Amino acid sequence: MRPGLGRTLLTDDTGAATAEYAIATMAAVGFASLLVVIMRSDEVRGILTDMVRAALTVGV
Repeated sequence: MRPGLGRTLLTDDTGAATAEYAIATMAAVGFASLLVVIMRSDEVRGILTDMVRAALTVGV
């Protein structure tokens, strides 16, 4: 190994931004998947339907 090569390898951050984007994308996909599971439940669907109905109902 050339002298100083180890130092270059330790300080070289080529590709670091790509790795950060990949991690952030995977986190977003995981969060979106969790939201899909939650939104498919009947209880949440009922709550949201009730909220929409209440918002669209004109005072009686």
